[in-house]
Amino acid sequence: MRFSLQDRQILSLAIPAIVSNITVPLLGLVDLAIVGHIGNETLIGAIAVGSMIFNVIYWVFGFLRMGTSGLTAQAMGRKDDVAICSLLMQSLLIAFSIAFLFIIFQIPIRWIALTAMHPSAEVIPHVQTYFNICIYGAPAMLCLYGILGWFIGMQDTRSPMVVSISQNVINIVASFILVFVCHLKIEGVAYGTLIAQWCGLVLALWLLNRKRSFFLGALRGKSFDFSPLSFLAFLKVNRDIFFRTLFLVAVFLFFTSAGARQGDMILSVNTLLMTFFTLFSYFMDGFAFAGEALCGKTYGANNMEAFHAVCRRLFRWGWGMVIAFTVAYALGGISFLHLLTDKPNVIAAARDFFPWVLVIPLSGMAAFVYDGIFIGITATRGMLVTCALASVVFFLLYLSLAPILGNHALWLSLIVYLALRGIFQYFYLKENKR
Repeated sequence: MRFSLQDRQILSLAIPAIVSNITVPLLGLVDLAIVGHIGNETLIGAIAVGSMIFNVIYWVFGFLRMGTSGLTAQAMGRKDDVAICSLLMQSLLIAFSIAFLFIIFQIPIRWIALTAMHPSAEVIPHVQTYFNICIYGAPAMLCLYGILGWFIGMQDTRSPMVVSISQNVINIVASFILVFVCHLKIEGVAYGTLIAQWCGLVLALWLLNRKRSFFLGALRGKSFDFSPLSFLAFLKVNRDIFFRTLFLVAVFLFFTSAGARQGDMILSVNTLLMTFFTLFSYFMDGFAFAGEALCGKTYGANNMEAFHAVCRRLFRWGWGMVIAFTVAYALGGISFLHLLTDKPNVIAAARDFFPWVLVIPLSGMAAFVYDGIFIGITATRGMLVTCALASVVFFLLYLSLAPILGNHALWLSLIVYLALRGIFQYFYLKENKR
């Protein structure tokens, strides 16, 4: 395939984003690995539950990154430097306000989370310890979402990559010292995570400071746009993404819960096979980030020819990923399962459901690409509506087929859900003539 200017732009944004995505799960894996060497299953369970609580919280509030990214890219496209600066400040203000509420209401939030997760009585005190420390990382994490979204909107995915890698290195070093040198247990792991989060924010602010001349030039003789209309536009975009994310969370949490209700073996099988979806998502999210930046910029500049050219190139790369991952999973998927577990009975059970893995790239690619395009052009109402419709189909399909197909019904429903998101988004864009 001949590389065009759009291809080079897409790869320059996608590759650093993919590297960032791959490093994200290391934060949780490092915590589990350290606890696995100092404690029993109770501490391991506490880290798993504690990490899940914060993963869900931060996932739900990921709109701070996505909304900031799309709006910033559009402002950059129309060369509105005041709006670019104002969007960053608005995002940080909203992020800090939400984090402040988290800290104020941490006791009821902790109670709701523990009630929902329902861990054992032995695990609860350790989860509470972990939560009570890590909740103070909320301001850093939510503000980071705003800053990293702003960087992406400014066509810069290298800065988020630097922040992500640095956070992981700091987390490993801090947790290791606090646990093995200072002889703290779960407190050491929690403080290591907290230190890494705040160091990540400090690094992001330092990277922002390097753009000081841009801010000074943009605001020379002007002030930030904190008008009610500007805030309402920002909040409207984030509101739609927030509710869309709730539907996403509901589907994937239900997928885990439905597998668990079928027994430990099915839960283990589904967890292992979902790793294949996660790996694919890390790569496709990189191209989605590129779509946010480039589609937002060209759309904001009202350059529809360039916008459609970027969309076509994004889908070409998407189809390339579909072919590459399908072939890789077909040839090496079972061998990869042996790397994840050495339990023959689990691998044997996973083989029955492995064909669904081969359909994941084909069914999921369009949804990832369209998410990037929709965020870039801030078609967030379309994201919400299409995700809601696909979610309704997911639940109806599973509830109808579960008595007949069992766990196959769960995987069929997930595959249909992924495919329908992309299909619905295609027709939404066509109908709205974007």
